[in-house]
Amino acid sequence: MIQLFYNSLSVFEKYVNLFYFTDHQKLFPIFPCGIVPLFVRFCIPRWQKPNIIIILADDIGWGDLWTKQSDNTTPWLNMLKLEGKRLTDFHSPASTCSPSRAALLTGRHGLRNGVTHNFAEGSVGGLPLNETTFAQLLHDAGYYTAMIGKWHLGHNGLYNPIHRVKCFDYYLGIPYSNDMGCTDMPGFNLPSCSPCGKYRSRKHGGCDTKIALPLFENQSILEQPLDLWNLTGQYAKAASRQILTARKRGQPLLLYVALAHMHVPLFHYRLLNVTAKDAYSASLSDMDNLVGSIKLAAEMFSMENTLIWFTGDNGPWEQKCQFAGSAGPFLGRWQTSRGGGSAKKTTWEGGHRVPTVVLWPGRISPNTSSNALLSGLDIFPTVLSLAGVEPPSDRRYDGIDITHVLLHDSDTGHKSLMHPNSGAAGQFGDLQTVRVGRHKAFYITGSAEACGGAKGKQQMHDPPLIFELSRDVAEGSPLDPSSVEYQAVLREVEREREAVLWDIATDNVSTADYSITQAAFPCCQPHNPVCRCHSVG
Repeated sequence: MIQLFYNSLSVFEKYVNLFYFTDHQKLFPIFPCGIVPLFVRFCIPRWQKPNIIIILADDIGWGDLWTKQSDNTTPWLNMLKLEGKRLTDFHSPASTCSPSRAALLTGRHGLRNGVTHNFAEGSVGGLPLNETTFAQLLHDAGYYTAMIGKWHLGHNGLYNPIHRVKCFDYYLGIPYSNDMGCTDMPGFNLPSCSPCGKYRSRKHGGCDTKIALPLFENQSILEQPLDLWNLTGQYAKAASRQILTARKRGQPLLLYVALAHMHVPLFHYRLLNVTAKDAYSASLSDMDNLVGSIKLAAEMFSMENTLIWFTGDNGPWEQKCQFAGSAGPFLGRWQTSRGGGSAKKTTWEGGHRVPTVVLWPGRISPNTSSNALLSGLDIFPTVLSLAGVEPPSDRRYDGIDITHVLLHDSDTGHKSLMHPNSGAAGQFGDLQTVRVGRHKAFYITGSAEACGGAKGKQQMHDPPLIFELSRDVAEGSPLDPSSVEYQAVLREVEREREAVLWDIATDNVSTADYSITQAAFPCCQPHNPVCRCHSVG
């Protein structure tokens, strides 16, 4: 009976279609806790190595989830929190897309792995090929590896996620952010964007209009422009297929899902009649449904040995106003009181503190939390540790193995954490913001755009601004530099920062190629307007 079920995907695909193209709220009574029939759970073999699912949300705010306001919008993510461990002091490795993703996959800061700012549509290079990802190492260890969603680490030639040596067996997704190309039915954005081909210039008010947004399957373009409003369903079905493919092959699974939600342009369940006022909430609900479908598929794959790790690549894109998320209490008031933004691209808490939860039934205590100081850098060493895989010894890492936090309820994380410049003030990638325990020091601030367009001027701070986060989560009132507390913290900050910078200076580091050429733009039909094509792969 089980073999018949897994020999055909049609039953599960019909359920996924039903989930996305009917009123999904009516389905909750069927599986109130996301539990599949018991004969499926008990007849599926338990693999020695855990199945690992990493779900990375885009531009999500710490305050978007697990609040009274979001309870009715995100029931599946609420369920993940109740069944797993919430990490309340968890930080993205950088405050913008490419550097954060590169650091997550390699466990190394951009000053080591070479990725310090975003790649473009026409980028020749990407994440340097000599950098090793956890996907490559797990693939070598016998995992079936699949990726769905936004890559943004190079799409040209060998930098494509399929072409990278032993990285992913399957890929479906967008090569970069979903605002880096036009579509026929644009989502919600500020400024609003027109459909493909409506303007002759390549850019119009920040909108890409010359090259359509492509959807790749493996190394081929499946459609260009893609249909944003169909993307969630496509991702859900692809995820279920990859989970079941790994099951049929008898291999443990690594599934890396890098969502387009909550990056602008926002999109949602196609049949909803949503105004701009409710666009963010509708998109958040759509993201939650996708997470729910992945969870259901994973349960059919023997959930008791599957770890799901949900987190974000950086904080909300504040300059998008009503189409940006909430940083919660992390307001960066010192900066906002002087003009400018304090979320995405900045090193204020709102730029890099992200909602995070890890679920592993039977291994991670349910409905628990940890306030340990942790980072997306820690995903690399932790998943390798859980899989019994050693990382390469010819380089150094910034992440730490946090299995003791996840499995043994420890609250011991990093002693210190460096936050790289990510597109606001300072040189890309420089480590000019330092967290040590409860304290956080800024050597540079400013230059990020807020809602309304105001930018705070760039300011260097010598001595640095230091905030005590347990008393001042909004980062509004720095310590008095003449105080005993400030002087003691400053010595620790300088010691920790100098140690990391020296470690990087003596490490095996990489350099990314950020050159751009027209030939690198993904285009399935160069002779057609905006490269238009469908189902050519």
